[in-house]
Amino acid sequence: MKPLNPRISDWQGKRAWIIGASSGIGEALARRLRRDGARLALTARNQAALRKVAAPGELVLPADVTDVESLRAAYALLLQELGGVDLLVYCAGVYTPMRAWAIDLPLVRETIGINLLGVYHLLDLVLPLFSERGSGAICLVSSVAGYSGLPKALAYGPSKAALNNLAQILYTDLAPRGIGVYLVNPGFVATRLTRQNDFRMPSLMRPEGAADAIVAGLARGRFEIRFPGMFTFWMKSLSRLPDRLRFYLVGRAAE
Repeated sequence: MKPLNPRISDWQGKRAWIIGASSGIGEALARRLRRDGARLALTARNQAALRKVAAPGELVLPADVTDVESLRAAYALLLQELGGVDLLVYCAGVYTPMRAWAIDLPLVRETIGINLLGVYHLLDLVLPLFSERGSGAICLVSSVAGYSGLPKALAYGPSKAALNNLAQILYTDLAPRGIGVYLVNPGFVATRLTRQNDFRMPSLMRPEGAADAIVAGLARGRFEIRFPGMFTFWMKSLSRLPDRLRFYLVGRAAE
């Protein structure tokens, strides 16, 4: 069966702009794509951390995804230095455990701003170029937390659910125009975000394993790239259960 997306397997000379490249999955993916021959542009808020990730001479573009002007400046420099971009990877994200009886509105705004609205800011920049060319690829790193409402994910979960929905809409609109849309739904990955969790995280992966799984999914032309396989299968299945059973199982897990 024909894959839903173009297969990306030859990275030699491919221009990849990784947003959220200073740590975690974004950092691991930058190291993997560099090894495979890609030309990288790296963006995050922390310039010092970015420079530790970047190879000598690599394009470092510090910017805040919630600040449109800083992104425009970064994109202008990218076009000047690389002449364009072939793959946009959106890895930026924040997570703070939150329950309904302890809503923190500034944290809610920050979470939605970085996890979701920042994506629109980047799309507004790159889609005119992709549409004019009739090619390009967008890879959005979401989470299995977007499959179903989970405890302690009061802001994070909805932001990722919206990102999953957005990826589906983008695919419907953009695939006929030759633009690939890849949605990444990881399970638990050992990053500074998951270090905040106070519970056992099943099938916890290293960022390097996540990067390998993303590259493998891109090579297969998948729309949804999810990993690890069995854990994400059960998480997706949970979202399809009858409400009464799903709420019971989630409630038990939250005890």
